Amino acid sequence: MTYRPATTLIHGETERTPYGETSEAVFLTSGFVYDDAEQAEATFAGEVTHYQYSRFGNPTVAAFERRMAALEGAEACRATATGMAAVNAAMLSHLKSGDRVVASRALFGSCHWIVSTLLPRMGISYDFVDAADMDGWRRALSTPAQLVLLETPSNPMLDVVDIQAVSDLAHEAGALVVVDNVFATPLLQRPLELGADVVVYSATKHIDGQGRVLGGAVLGRQKWIEETLQPFVRNTGPSLSPFNAWTLLKGMETLSLRVDAACTRAAALADYLADAPGIARVWYPARRDHPQHALAMRQMTAGGTLVTFELAGGKPAAFRFCNALRLIAISNNLGDSRSMVTHPATTTHMRIGAEERARLGITDGVVRLSVGLEDLADLQEDISGALRASALRQPAAPLAAAPLCDAAPLRAAPLFAAE
Repeated sequence: MTYRPATTLIHGETERTPYGETSEAVFLTSGFVYDDAEQAEATFAGEVTHYQYSRFGNPTVAAFERRMAALEGAEACRATATGMAAVNAAMLSHLKSGDRVVASRALFGSCHWIVSTLLPRMGISYDFVDAADMDGWRRALSTPAQLVLLETPSNPMLDVVDIQAVSDLAHEAGALVVVDNVFATPLLQRPLELGADVVVYSATKHIDGQGRVLGGAVLGRQKWIEETLQPFVRNTGPSLSPFNAWTLLKGMETLSLRVDAACTRAAALADYLADAPGIARVWYPARRDHPQHALAMRQMTAGGTLVTFELAGGKPAAFRFCNALRLIAISNNLGDSRSMVTHPATTTHMRIGAEERARLGITDGVVRLSVGLEDLADLQEDISGALRASALRQPAAPLAAAPLCDAAPLRAAPLFAAE
């Protein structure tokens, strides 16, 4: 039976042991035994299906992979130890010396490093394209390429890439399209339905969403997963631990509730910050002043849980603001039930260099806010107090009763219609 996303997150692809447990079992084992030597031989020859070693596969990890695939609408999924392991495996399993990658310039710092530093060491060339520059995408993909990497919305400036248009160009150039969908989550954006071939996640973020474990996932077509990705993952070892897989399964059960609530708070706080003195600019995809608002709302069902804003006073004001927060924590993590801020120029995007940060619009005054599940009024009060401590005066008016963004709260309607 096909369920809607909120139900799939709880009941999707459930497989119980003969004990009939309610919660999925945790198989904390490194290896598995065989009935006889003949079964072991047939297992290694691929003639029978039997677990061999938890680096290759594990029942708890497989349960997480099946549920992720059901949620994403993908044919298959392979879990990894971290989100970066997922990105790295998706790329390196597919590429070889002499290949070319075309990537959105707006990437997380570690993804930027893989493309700009690691791949050239392996004889793989690359071209960066600004997220919204469709002419740039056309030029870059007018010659053959083997892989296109997108992050949309991007970290931290929430740039949006037209997944369908770029995927069409990429396929004409012979490229596999890999989309990092972490900021949107599987609930707000469906890259495979927009033409992408592969979707990657840091499950550490919203999927766990409670600051407990690391994990990643790569999703796509069965043939590519089994023939291209799986040999790489099996032999290089970025495997997800069974305990982390079980924790992520538990996180998935509340994902729709958490994303719903965080999106509603983020939309309201984006409106509040946009009217605050001393704030130079706010970026939030569901606001009409976002430069790619129409595209974002065509691809996504809500604006997401992240708000990025720039303080007019630069780094000193940004640091004073962050240091004055009492409820919201300073952390480079995101997608958590706790609200968190980070200063990208000195943390997540420090190593890409000042010139590249300038091209991406990551000024020293930019702060990224990951909105959690705290009471909205408490979050506003904390932000208001921190802005005052940054020598900025705040209006006393409370938040508007309804957000000014176009996206309605998710709970007003099902996230997606049944397939």
